[in-house]
Amino acid sequence: MEAVRRDCELRMELLERQLAGAQTADDFIDLMAQNLQETVREDPDFVTLVFELFTLSRRNGEIAAEYGGLMRRTRDQVAGMLASAQREGVLRLHAEPGAVAEILFSLGDGFALRMLAEPERDFTATIPGGHPLRAGAAGD
Repeated sequence: MEAVRRDCELRMELLERQLAGAQTADDFIDLMAQNLQETVREDPDFVTLVFELFTLSRRNGEIAAEYGGLMRRTRDQVAGMLASAQREGVLRLHAEPGAVAEILFSLGDGFALRMLAEPERDFTATIPGGHPLRAGAAGD
């Protein structure tokens, strides 16, 4: 679990550096979508391991506590990035940053499963199209 935790920390640091250059909501969305696609394409074993840890967490209390903590930390980090982007005028969120981060992770998890199941399929247009931050989304 320690290796997964450290790997997640490194991935979050990279994402934060990438998102620091976003000037618009579309930049933010495109960078997040690119990050997801690269992670699944370049390191499918890591993504699979995260899903396997979820499955194990359903049967083991110690793993559940560790896994839940990992999910909270990554969600809180992304919520912080969203809040920062909103303060800087890059994004206009329609919900609290933590709620938006949860939506993003939920979508990302679903896309990751689909991408693992159909590795030959090109998801380039699909992922950003379903993104809740996309300009002109319902609620504007």
